[in-house]
Amino acid sequence: MILWIILIPLLGAAFNGLLFVSGLWRKVLKGGEHTEKKIASLVGCGVVLASALISTSLFIELLSMEPGQRRIIQELFVWIPSGSFTVSFDFLFDTLSCIMALVITWIGFLIHVYSTGYMHDDRAYAKYFMYLNIFIFFMLTLVLGNSFPLMFVGWEGVGLASYLLIGFWYENPDNADAGRKAFVVNRIGDFGFLLGIFLIFFVFGSVGYQEVFGKALDPVFMSGVPAAAITAIALLLFVGAVGKSAQIPLYVWLPDAMAGPTPVSALIHAATMVTAGAYMVARCSAIFSQSATAQMIIVTVAVLTSFLAATIALTQNDIKKVLAYSTISQLGYMFMGIGVGAYTAGLFHLVTHAFFKALLFLGSGSVIHALSGEQDIRRMGGLRKHIPTTAITFLIGTLAIAGVPLLSGFFSKDGILGQVYDRGYALHWLLALITVVLTALYMFRLYLLTFEGKTRMTDEVRHHVHESPFSMTIPLVILAVLSIFGGYIGVPEFMGELVGIHGSNLFDKFVSPAILLDNFVAAGHHLLDHVTLLVLSIAAAATGIVIAFYLYSVKPGTADRIAANKSVEPFYNFSYNKWYVDELYDYIIVQPFRYLSNLAAWFDTKFIDGAVNGVAHILKEAALTLEAAQTGVLRSYATLMAIGALAILVFVVLWQKF
Repeated sequence: MILWIILIPLLGAAFNGLLFVSGLWRKVLKGGEHTEKKIASLVGCGVVLASALISTSLFIELLSMEPGQRRIIQELFVWIPSGSFTVSFDFLFDTLSCIMALVITWIGFLIHVYSTGYMHDDRAYAKYFMYLNIFIFFMLTLVLGNSFPLMFVGWEGVGLASYLLIGFWYENPDNADAGRKAFVVNRIGDFGFLLGIFLIFFVFGSVGYQEVFGKALDPVFMSGVPAAAITAIALLLFVGAVGKSAQIPLYVWLPDAMAGPTPVSALIHAATMVTAGAYMVARCSAIFSQSATAQMIIVTVAVLTSFLAATIALTQNDIKKVLAYSTISQLGYMFMGIGVGAYTAGLFHLVTHAFFKALLFLGSGSVIHALSGEQDIRRMGGLRKHIPTTAITFLIGTLAIAGVPLLSGFFSKDGILGQVYDRGYALHWLLALITVVLTALYMFRLYLLTFEGKTRMTDEVRHHVHESPFSMTIPLVILAVLSIFGGYIGVPEFMGELVGIHGSNLFDKFVSPAILLDNFVAAGHHLLDHVTLLVLSIAAAATGIVIAFYLYSVKPGTADRIAANKSVEPFYNFSYNKWYVDELYDYIIVQPFRYLSNLAAWFDTKFIDGAVNGVAHILKEAALTLEAAQTGVLRSYATLMAIGALAILVFVVLWQKF
């Protein structure tokens, strides 16, 4: 059954690819474009639904097992036999991969359904669903594979699928460039990930999960492994996670990836692909938890990424760009939890983030759909009365990501903040708390400028504003419900104890058996207890919300006046221009490499090709010169022979004389 979870989406992609993209349907089916789109969407959505149902049935089967035995391994065949080294083609369905499979398939199914409305008029409709199914196939391969090589196959396949989807509208050069940028930047991270796999094989003699993690948890074996080797493995794997999950310094691809269709943004950049790095680190908990150096680096990178992305989101005006930097910031929260060893807390935020961020991206797509392609929030406003369903669901997603109490983001975010503080990272916690203020501020700025206040739309756009069809609004409503109630499956223990509910963190109890090692050691006496931490977190979110309402609702125009202040303007410009990171990379990396590539091309053309072409030219000219001697006149040949003989005779005489 595990195999079918993965295989069914691939079959759907093959069906749409062979039948519709190739044009074969015109010979097989009687019907026009409407028939093609109907069948393509039924197949594309149906295969993901089938995978979701199988994943759910296996999830129920896991629940019936004893907590310590919740694991299903499907062994298929030996994939790579090489002497004593073998890699099996196996799939693993444990509590960790189960959670990922459920998120990928169910959120993916809702996004597929949404796409039937959003992409309805696209001429490459069937190809779009083929790409979506390919992406789901590789993502499931990544999380269900039972070895590092199989994970890497899914890892690279996801990168390929994201390239195809980001550059789906490749006729626009900017879209094609965005797809290329995502592909190239991810290759940098993938190189580190691949080196990490090689080093794992060198140290542990295997690349299968059970063998590697079994040895990593064996004190006798680990006593002979240098600590530097474990740290090197952890950091190399983290390089891969940095690329895939858009952390400093490899986060620059994700904002540009908004060039793809909005449902793609929701699928890749909210719920699935960008969380692959977090999943990989959690899967390798037995390795990461044994390197304090690696953990410190992960937490530091995560908190800096979260803060930096939040400062950029404050000033962006493209509705999808704001959400893109929000995604980078929230991924930082996931890595904060995972980095300190609180793996289940980080994974729980991964799940709740899938709910509310998919909702926000799809909500932005509904806005763009209603405004005939407009994405600049400065030309919106007052949309709540025109598209009320989109507005209400978008507000729920905004409240959830801001950390408003009792919504899903509140439980997962505060769980991470509490763990970061408890485990001795006080400075990191403080910067993360400031990021909570910024998150609430930029998200409510986005909501207020889009849905509230006076309209700034043109008359032509305002006359055509309309609510999205049910195929788009129903997924919004479902995700809104999950954004409200989804957090109750993982209420942190200290929150449950405050209201007299013990054992409230069902998520932690379910996922924990798959987390092989957690080296949590209490950091000693803390200045702040859990209740104080909770109050400070709520106060931080409230502060951001109040500031946003004051700047963009009570006193509109105040933010512009503040930005124009001479003392503030430099900071505003840095934020608006994304801290000039792209320009910096272009100056220190892109331009030098372009210069070197041009130099190499010149050397190749002038010297390598020149030498080859020069030899050919010399031989050609020599042949043309000698050709003149072939006159066909016998007397000429006799004369030349006599001259040659005389020359030889003279040479011999002179040689003997001297």
